[in-house]
Amino acid sequence: MYSPAFDNDHPLARRFASFIRDEHFPCVGAKSALAKSQLRILVGRDMRSAWDDLRIYPTLLDLAWSYARAPTLFQSLAVLFEEDSGFDEEEFEACLWERLESLTHKDAWHGQPLDRRVSADPGDPHFSLSFGGEAFFVVGLHPRASRPARRFERPALVFNLHDQFEQLRAQGVYDKMRDTIIKRDVALAGDANPMLARHGTTSEARQYSGRAVGADWVCPFSGRTDGAAMRDPLRGRTERS
Repeated sequence: MYSPAFDNDHPLARRFASFIRDEHFPCVGAKSALAKSQLRILVGRDMRSAWDDLRIYPTLLDLAWSYARAPTLFQSLAVLFEEDSGFDEEEFEACLWERLESLTHKDAWHGQPLDRRVSADPGDPHFSLSFGGEAFFVVGLHPRASRPARRFERPALVFNLHDQFEQLRAQGVYDKMRDTIIKRDVALAGDANPMLARHGTTSEARQYSGRAVGADWVCPFSGRTDGAAMRDPLRGRTERS
């Protein structure tokens, strides 16, 4: 397995940083991660290929484990792909889930535990992905996204640690930050994102690709089928190294 390496100085990564820094970009959490130099960026070749998964997966593990040792807020991993691939929204969504399925299978193969604070069932309102024992929320971006905040020049996947949202809730600042992001997104797009929902009310899988989907949408993701042991939340986070 490859050792984690980052591409924050790559020209595409620099353009992504500029995209986030833009005064109209709504996500203040992403802005904070970038400002604190806690946004790790990988640049892959083609989102349709599994080849880059060999770099993405160990970097996800590194983020999960380093966060477990020191759960500092506003840490994320952005994976950018050099090939545009010409995706429309449905094609991007299908490819996004192919990549997430592949990464999930690698996590199972390496014997990593699921994060029991969330569900591994994509139809469950408490669903999140798990890598290295930590839950993640994924934000997809691509050139033909209908929402301006998701419209970057190349396909991208941003992995956000789910526990950070819980930290913000515990600090009493989550709702204020969420409201700020929604207001900024409305100012940018002209309307509210119809897919937004609080965790636990409907599956967050519906939000990952950025495409507006109906009530009959079925997530194209089989999840973990290896019977991996669930992580005991009472065990110390520092047990992983």
